[in-house]
Amino acid sequence: MAAVQTEVSLSSQPWQRAFHIYGGLACNSLMADFWSDRTPLHEAAYQGRLLHLRSLVAQGFHVDTLTMDRVSPLHEACLGGHYACAKFLLEHGANVETVSTDCATPLFNSCSSGSAACVRLMLQHGASIHTPYQRASPIHEAAKKGHRECLELLLSYGAHIDVELPVGGTPLYSACLARAEACVRVLLHSGADVRIGCGQDSPLHAAVRGGGAEVVDLLLDFGADGCCRNAEGKTPLDLSSSNSAVRVALQKKGPCSLSQLCRLCVRRTLGRSRLHRASILVLPHSIKDFLLYQ
Repeated sequence: MAAVQTEVSLSSQPWQRAFHIYGGLACNSLMADFWSDRTPLHEAAYQGRLLHLRSLVAQGFHVDTLTMDRVSPLHEACLGGHYACAKFLLEHGANVETVSTDCATPLFNSCSSGSAACVRLMLQHGASIHTPYQRASPIHEAAKKGHRECLELLLSYGAHIDVELPVGGTPLYSACLARAEACVRVLLHSGADVRIGCGQDSPLHAAVRGGGAEVVDLLLDFGADGCCRNAEGKTPLDLSSSNSAVRVALQKKGPCSLSQLCRLCVRRTLGRSRLHRASILVLPHSIKDFLLYQ
């Protein structure tokens, strides 16, 4: 049965594979197998019981004790969003880069829980933003879960905004598929390429599948091509349901105005790394605000 499921997931469309794999990570092995070899240290960290954690470490429990699936107490503290416990473990030598069998790091778990404090703590202790483990990318996890503050922190530390995974696409694609409007907005304002999704599937295709009319509006405002076709030869409009809010959003957008074309051209010419400098251009404030979508 498992072999059949694997074959189906691998032969599915990119957006289906993204949902299958990233959806499965939402309840990773921390919350599934091998509960029998969890130590009291793991339990205290996950529940955020700092005093109990201190007592256990004083009794001789090692802060980097791993379960059979290589889950550390720090993994657990971050998954529970317990900043004080995570800080205590790090101060006592916990490894910030421990990787579980499902490829999750403490930083990934911090993004999953939505704890910006834990994300900042991991980054301050040198956690790697870019990992070779494609199934557990921190920026994708923050984007698809709608954790805006976590996403902003990762970007401020240099996370690659347009990194495309074979099964998850780009962070923008993941956010659009999950209808995470706040994260879509952050990514677009930070210069994410609205044309890159998952293979030939664009972020706009993902937004239509996710049913987010507001997200569709955002993407079109930032230059998304409503006529682009995916691997099946379908446009975003082809994927929309009749009389749906998404279809209305797609249809109400006519050809880009000259001012919109100029804005997109200037932003692309500046490039992502210099977008923030648009505010110091010698231009009227109204034009600078227009360029920055303010």
